[in-house]
Amino acid sequence: MRFDIVTIFPDYFAPLQLSLVGKAIQNGLISVGVHDLRDWTHDRHRTVDDTPYGGGAGMVMKPEPWGEAIDALVDPADPPILIVPTPSGEVFRQSVADELAASRRPLLFACGRYEGIDARVMAHARTRLEVRELSLGDYVLNGGEVAVLAMMEAVVRLLDGVIGNPQSLTEESHAADHDGLLEYPVFTKPLSWRGLEVPEILLSGHHANIAAWRREQARQITLHRRPELLPGS
Repeated sequence: MRFDIVTIFPDYFAPLQLSLVGKAIQNGLISVGVHDLRDWTHDRHRTVDDTPYGGGAGMVMKPEPWGEAIDALVDPADPPILIVPTPSGEVFRQSVADELAASRRPLLFACGRYEGIDARVMAHARTRLEVRELSLGDYVLNGGEVAVLAMMEAVVRLLDGVIGNPQSLTEESHAADHDGLLEYPVFTKPLSWRGLEVPEILLSGHHANIAAWRREQARQITLHRRPELLPGS
């Protein structure tokens, strides 16, 4: 699966070489291109922003470099989904990560900065591409780079061969096979730690009872922390 990222801070994406995403790159499961938006500027200052029409604080990213960058990175034979992180976008949920991973389509991420990207860039892109404006949540970051790192990790870990034990994906928080519940608490050795014991049910060897206990724990955690996620809410 192909991922391309356009940003004015390419060094921000050095962490992609680490952990499971880095191994996926090394093993040829994914390919990643990180591109400097300023490579598509044509003035001596490599300008990517200007003042907003209509007044207001801050600067707006210019359409010309973004248009050229998208033109250069779109393969008409295999067009990507253009993903734009923005606080005003659709909330990025596990279901969105599942959808993007299952599609296996190339993903092109556009990392905005300042007050955002000139709206005409997305309007023009929609004439030839699927565009998804996505938000990590109800808060504002300085730019799209942090959001892209999070979204990429959420998608890449779902691809075949990336996670050592695929079964672990079905029991974690927000998993469809787990009815979208938050994950149950987990424990490992030692049996006793600082006066706290592992729940006896987990030592019973009775798999059905353990599964029922975990299910109830997940339900209770979801009820107290995210009741809107409960089935039927």
